[in-house]
Amino acid sequence: MIKQRTLDHAIRCSGIGLHSGKKIELVLHPADVDTGIVFVRSDLGIEIKGHVSSVVDTRLCTTIGDGKQASIATVEHIMSALAGLGIDNARIEVNGAEVPVMDGSASPFIFLIQCAGIVEQNKAKKVLRIKKRVSIEDENKSCALYPASGFRVSYLLDYAHPLLSNCKVSFDFSRQGYAREVSRARTFGFIHEVEALQKAGLALGGSMDNAVVLDKYGVLNEGGLRYADECARHKVLDTVGDLFLAGYPIVGAFEGERSGHAMNCQLVQTLLADESAWVIEELADADTATNESGFSIPVPS
Repeated sequence: MIKQRTLDHAIRCSGIGLHSGKKIELVLHPADVDTGIVFVRSDLGIEIKGHVSSVVDTRLCTTIGDGKQASIATVEHIMSALAGLGIDNARIEVNGAEVPVMDGSASPFIFLIQCAGIVEQNKAKKVLRIKKRVSIEDENKSCALYPASGFRVSYLLDYAHPLLSNCKVSFDFSRQGYAREVSRARTFGFIHEVEALQKAGLALGGSMDNAVVLDKYGVLNEGGLRYADECARHKVLDTVGDLFLAGYPIVGAFEGERSGHAMNCQLVQTLLADESAWVIEELADADTATNESGFSIPVPS
């Protein structure tokens, strides 16, 4: 059987919170089979399930909370890294209200997980297989999940900007490595938006050290882009993290056009509300192959 995965041992890091600008300590811990991903506010002693049912805000980032006194913002990048490396079970402790932004991508979390080591657990991996198409539309934005072998993500980024106009990317993670192709793509923003947010007391930790910053002509970062289509790839990174809030790796295909965290989470909520649209399955060796990123992928018939 294809087994569930967790970390071999705990590992810690620290970084700046994107919105608060405060230093945040993060510790990744192994977890028992069938735990899923659980976040812990170590400063409050409160656990929050890494699940779409815990989402309390999707403005600027994905924020989960207990609905009362505790919340954790910017969970999408570490969720994306966990999904990308096939981690089923983990506990993530943070001593503040955000996951540290690190360099604005998932790559530092990939490195952290790989340093901790990945171990298989003695129980079959479970996946959520899409059985029928589910979609969300809002004016010129849309996203959908539909049946497919493996896990595929396509995204259309389309801003009125020379680098961001009609930029479409597509990844089949049974054949393309998440860590190499997607994880290094950084979050991005326009300089005038960053300045406005900081004046409003938001994005206080944002800088060219943890984001691609654009003016109306191009990229302001001295080193330029990591990929020619880095901004579109970051949208894929975000989507992988948001979709993992379904509670299981998804077997199916995602297509998004100008969508973001709000639509991603709404799509997952809509999917889970329709029990005819999905099924939870255990993966057997005969049914799957696992690529270099750790995604367990059903072999096409």
